[in-house]
Amino acid sequence: MTQFTHQQYDDIERSVAAGRRIVVWRRGTEYIVVPMALRVRGGRELIEARNPTTGDPMTLYLDELDRIEVVK
Repeated sequence: MTQFTHQQYDDIERSVAAGRRIVVWRRGTEYIVVPMALRVRGGRELIEARNPTTGDPMTLYLDELDRIEVVK
């Protein structure tokens, strides 16, 4: 489990507000997604996102992610 910094949380929140893509790594797989919301569900933080190609919704729990980067 990765602990995210304040800067990373700010980057996620800015990406949600701007509709900017992020790259996340989970269990060795890279996902490029458009974050829609940063929420807490059942005591766990998550990113509600969409696949930019298919539009399919994705729920990414922060405690399952290895790394996050904002696409600039």
